[in-house]
Amino acid sequence: MAKLSLFERRRRRVRTALKARSGARPRLSVHRSGQHIYAQVIDDARGHTVAAASTLDKDLRGTSGCNSAAAAEVGKRIAAAAVKAGVTKVVFDRGGFLFHGRVKALADAAREGGLEF
Repeated sequence: MAKLSLFERRRRRVRTALKARSGARPRLSVHRSGQHIYAQVIDDARGHTVAAASTLDKDLRGTSGCNSAAAAEVGKRIAAAAVKAGVTKVVFDRGGFLFHGRVKALADAAREGGLEF
């Protein structure tokens, strides 16, 4: 078996712990690239994406996706879409990313938008 990178080890550790405590809650999954940030609310029981938002959305496409302001806007949008779909309680899946900077900005904005985690 190939040796896993530190990022992949952290991602697996976070997701395993998350699934153990999540119960029936959907998860708010975040992916951060160098230029964009993506968020999805996923219902793992059904294998279904409930809501999604990213800096690639049409009305956000002109702005830079690599700053905290854009991440906060994505957080507001994912919260609004999830609440509209009837989801208010989620578990936060930061993947292998540290809870800092853009990931933290997205999480704080999602909490302000009505998601509870």
